[in-house]
Amino acid sequence: MLQGAFLLFLIVGTILIIRQQHSMPYHNDQGLIFGTHYSITYQYDQNLKEEIESVLHQVDNSLSTFNKKSVITKVNNNEDAVTDQMFQDVFNLAMKVSKETDGAFDITVAPLVNVWGFGFKNDQTPSTHVIDSLRALVGYSKVSLTNDGKVKKADPRIMLDCSAIAKGYGCDMVAKVLKGHGINNFMVEIGGEVVAQGVSDKRLPWRIGVTKPTDDSLNVKNELQTILNVTNRSMATSGNYRNFYYKGGKKYAHTIDPASGYPVQHSLLSATVLADDCATADAYATSFMVMGMEKAKTVLEKHKELMAYFIYSDAKGNLAVWFSESLRDKILDE
Repeated sequence: MLQGAFLLFLIVGTILIIRQQHSMPYHNDQGLIFGTHYSITYQYDQNLKEEIESVLHQVDNSLSTFNKKSVITKVNNNEDAVTDQMFQDVFNLAMKVSKETDGAFDITVAPLVNVWGFGFKNDQTPSTHVIDSLRALVGYSKVSLTNDGKVKKADPRIMLDCSAIAKGYGCDMVAKVLKGHGINNFMVEIGGEVVAQGVSDKRLPWRIGVTKPTDDSLNVKNELQTILNVTNRSMATSGNYRNFYYKGGKKYAHTIDPASGYPVQHSLLSATVLADDCATADAYATSFMVMGMEKAKTVLEKHKELMAYFIYSDAKGNLAVWFSESLRDKILDE
């Protein structure tokens, strides 16, 4: 009798918890950070926008090169600055990915990015002499962290740029805040990078679209190539179609090859990566755009924890797709 009563108690308790979860509202907070838009949806009994924006501003104060008082700006200005934990986390991850990709990912690429006119306005194509001189200031092995948290440079003119990993890291930090409140259902999106867990307000897995790579520099078309189930995963996309310009009849992408010093020009148009954390997905997505598809596949063979969805231009100039076999069951619309 007691066993039956206890079982009934458990059933009733479970039903009440489920009802409570279903009745709990979903919040959607939106705003601007890192020079881009963010949208965060989560199921909780109170709004956390103030706390969310607080952690986003902490990331900005650590990693934004456009923030004159940020840690990374002080490092670039060669101030005697002790870096914070956020900077150190991102720096160490960046060094790890750089080694795993033979330097395709490199946070010292900032001088090349700037001279090509993506960091700052520049209407002139840089000369070979300028590119070669700047290449001397690029290389992830030329920077390191000391035991007391300071950045050591081989040359004081070296500059750091974490823009290819900061948005993903920001997503991870917001997800950490939400998990800290015991929130199980949420989706964090910053400038196209995503962390998702649980289910949406429709009680369905989180569905995130991969944009079709078209010449749409203003991002107004947003035509989707496919839709992925990213529940309990992180996702980042890098693509030549997002930022580019034409010069001399050639198309130049915002992705700079740290080795050559020039914008990459190859058949890979878009690289979407799914990983356990968004900073890692962000870094590898950029790496794959630098490497091209064949080299990227080699890296993926060594890193089974990563999933990738590549959109490329085939021999006839048509859009084609390649994806990791482990990603197949996450594709909702091929």
